Parts: sequence; structure tokens; C-alpha cells
Amino acid sequence: MKNFSTVGTRFAWTALFAAASAASAAPTVCAFRPDAPDQHLVVKGDTLWDIAGAFLHQPWCWPTVWDMNRDAIANPHWIYPGQMIWLDRAAGRLRLGRPLSPGLYEPATRTLSPRVRTEALGQDAVPSIPPGAIEPFLTQPLIIEADELAGAPRIVATQQGRVFLGKGDKAYVRGELGGNTAFQVFRPGAPLKDPLTGEVIGHEAFYLGTLKLQTAASASAGGDVHTFTVASAAQEMGKGDQLRAVPPTPLRNYVPHPPARPVEARLVAIYGGVNHAGQHQIVSINRGKLDGLDIGAVLRLYHAGVTVRDSTAGQGWFGRAQQVRLPDEEVGSLFIFRTFKHISYGLIMQATAPVAVGDVARSPE
Repeated sequence: MKNFSTVGTRFAWTALFAAASAASAAPTVCAFRPDAPDQHLVVKGDTLWDIAGAFLHQPWCWPTVWDMNRDAIANPHWIYPGQMIWLDRAAGRLRLGRPLSPGLYEPATRTLSPRVRTEALGQDAVPSIPPGAIEPFLTQPLIIEADELAGAPRIVATQQGRVFLGKGDKAYVRGELGGNTAFQVFRPGAPLKDPLTGEVIGHEAFYLGTLKLQTAASASAGGDVHTFTVASAAQEMGKGDQLRAVPPTPLRNYVPHPPARPVEARLVAIYGGVNHAGQHQIVSINRGKLDGLDIGAVLRLYHAGVTVRDSTAGQGWFGRAQQVRLPDEEVGSLFIFRTFKHISYGLIMQATAPVAVGDVARSPE
């Protein structure tokens, strides 16, 4: 964090966030930090997570502090460099001041509820989390679920029998297009298995590029083959590779919040094929939209407690040593930024120890 300073709050400024009216009204975990600054000047490079973490014990608590409802969470306030965030300790609120001149800020004229700023959206707004860490994961098909894989259109032939296709080449595709004209090309990879059940819940997918429909299949054209043109090629693509429709542009700025209902998940995979992950690395978990997760949901990460022999206790039945399960150990927090039906992508925001496949991801208490 940058540009923090500690000064007395002298005025009531234009309200940005509505907090609980008294400290006792908010959960203890959503309390302000005792060392929270009185003000923070927003600068380029800040994230909303960092700003919230400077004022709160738990950054994901900010919807509670700001008194946001679920609709507001989907469309968070936009904060821009140059604005000043003040901690009004007397009211237990964070406020946003608009600078008039050095050292002076416009006082509040009325209380505002969080709302979307409609001008210049996304250009200079402070992001929720570091955008560079998740950019490739927002639109590219890096996880394909089983039902999507089974019905995906596929390339059955290439222009002039070429082994690999490049930009501008033709590709011939069979399968239902569902009225779509723009598609991403992927190649299925290793299966992703639920750590608890062993069931395959999806497949890793290698993103290869994009295709644009040139001519749809028709009976008069002699079959059920569509003609596509390669719009972009990130890797070599060819016969047998599969297609999925280009998804809508995802929401790229979202407010962290606890899931709508309790969620307990396990880490399925760590991006890059490594065994352990740390801060700002990408992982996938075995819970998704159907389990109550949405974009911006925050989970706490734990090492699952192991079962050990209690050598201090007497022997149990049939002379066997008694077993005891150790408690789970909290090791970090996970920010969900993309969800599928049964799988989600998360960015590790904090980690006090290496995170491994099989670790627990649980709703904050």
C-alpha cells in the first residue's frame, strides 16, 4: 500500500461507503484495524482489496462495512486515482472526498448509497484485485466440463489437407453451433477429479485460438459441415480440435463478499502443473455456480487436519491405539473470479504457508 498518512478527521465528507451504525452491530471479523490510517490517497496501482485491507481486519468484509446489497455487489462503486478515502472514526464509516485544493476536500452534502459510476468506466478505475494475474483466465477455455466436452463442435478437415492451421486458413467443422458465429478452439487435456469422490468433474483445456463462421452447413451445400476462417491462432490447431462459443465479456471489477450460502470445497488443481501454490497463483476448486459460488466470492484456505495416533491415551477396542483428527489449519484466502457449474477458478490473495491440491476452501465464518 502507498501514500497512507495519519491525521485527524475534521469534517464529514461525501459518503462512499455506509457502515454499521455501531461497532457492536457488525461481526467482530469485520471490525476496523486498530492501526488503520485516517486517510488514504488512491494512486495508480492500488487495488480495492489492498485499500480495504488497510482499514479492515478482513478485506472481504467491505460489503458489510459499506452496507452493500447483492445487486450493489454485482455493480460496485468505481474508485479512481487522486481520490481521498477517509476513516470517520466517530461514525465508523469510510468516506470519499473530492479534492478542491491541496489539503481541502469537499464536505458531504448528502449520504449516497453505493452506485455505478457511468462515465469512463474501466479506463482508470482502481481494480478489485491485480488484473494481470487473472487476465488469461477470464475468457479462454482453460476448463471444460464433461457435458460441454461431449457436445462440442469439432474440426473434421482443414484447408488443402494441412496438418496445422494459421490465421486466415479455412477449417471445416461438424456439430451444432447454437446460432453462434464466433468460437474459441481448444484441445482437451488431463481430467480433473474431485479429491473426495474421485469423479471426473471436468478437463483441463489448451486454448488454441479463435474461428469465425464463414458459411453455415446446408442441405443444398451437400452436408452438415460448416466452413470457418481462423481469426487468431495462439497455438497450432488442426483436425480433431474442438470449439466452444466465445463467452460474453466478463465482469472485470467486482466486490469481494462471502458466498450466499455455506460452501466447503477442495482444491482440484494448481495452474502450471506445480504441486504447491502461493500468493497470486491460480487454483481450481470442486465447487461452482450450482454450489452457491459467484464472481467475487471469498473463501478461506486450510490445510486439512490429519488423523494421528494418540500415544497418550489408553488402548481402544481390540488393543488398537486411539486415533484423533487434528484441526484444520488456516493458511490463506481465495478470491473466486470465474465460475463454472461444478468448478471455479480462484486467485490466492494471502498465503501464510504453501497451498496444495486437496486443501480445504471454506466460507468465512
